[in-house]
Amino acid sequence: MAQKQLFYFADPMCSWCWGFSAVIGAIKTRYGCSVPIHPVMGGLRAGNAKPMSDEDKAYVREHWEHVQARTGQDFDFSFFERDGFVYDTEPACRAVVSARRVAPARALDMLAGLHRAFYVEGRDTTRADALCEIASELGLDENAFRQDYLSEEAIKETRGDFFVTRKARVQGFPTLVGGTEEGALTLLTHGYSTLEDLEPAIARWMLDE
Repeated sequence: MAQKQLFYFADPMCSWCWGFSAVIGAIKTRYGCSVPIHPVMGGLRAGNAKPMSDEDKAYVREHWEHVQARTGQDFDFSFFERDGFVYDTEPACRAVVSARRVAPARALDMLAGLHRAFYVEGRDTTRADALCEIASELGLDENAFRQDYLSEEAIKETRGDFFVTRKARVQGFPTLVGGTEEGALTLLTHGYSTLEDLEPAIARWMLDE
């Protein structure tokens, strides 16, 4: 029987992924020992260079309020008092990729830490120094992380994640896909799902040979 694995398409600065953070954490706790979970970075707004306008802020705030109401996750709405913020998700995506490279078992922890840092603690996860601080706080070797984060290899691997996301035709986050070493794929959820709603699909997929 081929080894099963889960592919989690997400972005560290995607509000619905923050809403899903506790769910993917519970899935890791329940199934992670037998089913590896591979985070794949989506690049929600990767490469964006335009500062947020008042219209942008109103649009994003509406999403955050919707996610908060649906999932109960905390948000720091003082974010919208910032001027000139550039909502570029590539740096945070690359931080998860670097965590995956230097400490593979901690990649999901890095993703969760970035979600909390950005959405709850109001930290600027577009800045390299902030990303390195978060990595250190999560127990990663800060020097090794920084060196990898700034490397061309990490940049290329992050772009590779974005390519895989597009090739898989994933158009929204979070998306959880079950797969095997032989390449068979099963969509488990596209968009936010509660653990209670998602577990039957995971159970069926795990029993399917």
